[in-house]
Amino acid sequence: MELFSAAQPWLPLALLVFLAGFVDAIAGGGGLITLPAYLAHGLSPALLLGTNKLSSCLGTAVAAFRFVRETRFGADFLFILIVLAAGGAALGAKAISLVPPETIRLLLLVLLPPVAIFLAARKSFGLADTSRRHSENALLRRSGSISFGVSFYDGLLGPGTGTFLAVAFARLCGFDLLRATALAKLLNLVSNAAALAAFLWLGMVDVRLGLAMGAAGMAGNYAGSHLALKKGAWIIRPMLFAVSAALLLKIAWDLLR
Repeated sequence: MELFSAAQPWLPLALLVFLAGFVDAIAGGGGLITLPAYLAHGLSPALLLGTNKLSSCLGTAVAAFRFVRETRFGADFLFILIVLAAGGAALGAKAISLVPPETIRLLLLVLLPPVAIFLAARKSFGLADTSRRHSENALLRRSGSISFGVSFYDGLLGPGTGTFLAVAFARLCGFDLLRATALAKLLNLVSNAAALAAFLWLGMVDVRLGLAMGAAGMAGNYAGSHLALKKGAWIIRPMLFAVSAALLLKIAWDLLR
């Protein structure tokens, strides 16, 4: 009884982190839920990003493992994309002082509406895998460019990285949305882990809270990845549209405040 009473203050936060993990496993965008949730819980802004990275890394690891195991990409292919994603995220983090965040947000306001409209209009988007129409080298070049470019953005700003990766892999490489989401989860994990290492080094993580919420995030990611693997593009595509629309509204709100 005492244990339950002690856990009660964390229950609303844990439920929101679970929901964020569920959504994030399918379409990305979990940070749209977790960051406000941590602030409402009373977490210091100085520890916000680092603690969120810890819990999201644990959750994303579960989804990434399940997706990659089921979709079976080649190990060499994945290794190259991981290296490019790590390099892109590191360079993006270093470039923060060179590119004002407001500039990136304005660019997203231009780019996000076409993405949302495309997802809403193309009912068959991501249902079939057409990646074999590209040669092996061409596919690697396209995938590598996406990995580096979007991870650079992740290091620079971050919101919606998993969504952008999934849509880009499906649209530009021809992967079905299930395989595109698998790659997105793996590469998002790489860039998140790199950021987490920096936050831990700087002492900007509430490790106890992050680990506790990481358990909720892992459960949410497991449930979300299970549904995505079962339903495929039929659940991923509308969820991507919803996350894109939510991200657009958040960025517009941040600019107008």
